[in-house]
Amino acid sequence: MSVYDFKANDIMGQEVELADYKGQVLMIVNTASECGLTPQFAGLEELYQEYKDQGFKILGFPCNQFASQDSGTNEEIKEFCQLNYGVTFKMFEKIKVNGNEAHPLFKYLKTETGSLLGGIIKWNFTKFLIDREGNVVQRYAPTTEPEKTREDIEKLL
Repeated sequence: MSVYDFKANDIMGQEVELADYKGQVLMIVNTASECGLTPQFAGLEELYQEYKDQGFKILGFPCNQFASQDSGTNEEIKEFCQLNYGVTFKMFEKIKVNGNEAHPLFKYLKTETGSLLGGIIKWNFTKFLIDREGNVVQRYAPTTEPEKTREDIEKLL
C-alpha cells in the first residue's frame, strides 16, 4: 500500500486519484486559514515554486478540527489562500484528519508514521513527506517551518 492507493476531492469538488502523482515527491499538509501557523502557506508556496519543475508537489488539505480554525467554505478557503498567500499548489476539500470520520489518506499517513501521540494529528500544518514511490518518509510537527524541510526534499529530488 502507498499514498497512490487513495483518492480525494480537490477544492473544486473534482475527484483526484493520488496515483496521478506517481513519480513525484509530495508534501501532504493539513492546513487552516485562521491559525497562528497560517503564515506557513507562504513558506509552502515558496518551496513549491522552487522545486515544482523538479517533480515536487504540495497537496493541502484544509481541516476545521482544531479550534474551528478553518470554518469557511471550500470556495472561501481557496480564495483566502490565493489572495493572502498566492497559493498555487493543489488544495483539496476540507476533511477530517482525526477520529472515525478521518479521511482514509490521513488514517494511512498516521499509521505509517506512528508517533508518541498514538497516531493522532496534534494540530494544523502537520506535514508528511512522500518519496517518488509513494512511501511516507518523514512526518513534521505543525511548528516545523516549511523552510526546515528543504534538505529532506532535496535528498528525494
